Amino acid sequence: MLLNLDAGEDEREPEELWALADVLAVACGGHAGDAASMAKLAAFCAARARPKLGAHPSYPDRDGFGRRTIAIEPAALAQSIEEQCRALAEIAEEHGLVVGWVKPHGALYHDAARDPSLAGAVIDGASRALGTFVVIGPAAGALHDAATARGLGYLREGFADRATRPDGTLVPRSQPNALITDPAVAAARARELVASKSVDTICVHADTPDALAIAHAVHDALRS
Repeated sequence: MLLNLDAGEDEREPEELWALADVLAVACGGHAGDAASMAKLAAFCAARARPKLGAHPSYPDRDGFGRRTIAIEPAALAQSIEEQCRALAEIAEEHGLVVGWVKPHGALYHDAARDPSLAGAVIDGASRALGTFVVIGPAAGALHDAATARGLGYLREGFADRATRPDGTLVPRSQPNALITDPAVAAARARELVASKSVDTICVHADTPDALAIAHAVHDALRS
């Protein structure tokens, strides 16, 4: 079971947090991140066997941190995704790395799971920039279908630090108790996800309160 971490969204993220992940989903300019943050993360990955480098593209919406749906044509979205992924790929290449994973961020993650046109735009844009890669996303839906139709690998994702509804979707961040901030509860959640065999990778968000302690607890739970 792979532990993935959304990274490069806040300059205060500790390297100790990054080191716990198997895959870092790196913000590449759409909602957060810039050349300096991408280069720092690429250098970190290049210096060790893990974590591996992935892209975390989003709607082009830095003001909303990519957490709101915006009106955008699929072609324009594909162009933005291509530009974001290419920016990270070019920096990765300077460090002898390739970008092997793509995980949409925020509102786009959920919208692309519901809307085939958005899912296709994500896959089109990332493919133009990266060629082949593995997609990380919801267990089922349009993003999964678009990726597998292109012959791309796909990892079904679960979240250790987010509460879910009965239908498996995430409780919106605007609602009470949407975030799981107790490391022991997050670790128990991770063990439940592993036992369910419903996911291939588990995420911890770097901006969740007490993220470092949560990531340590989840990391240990996945390897116990």
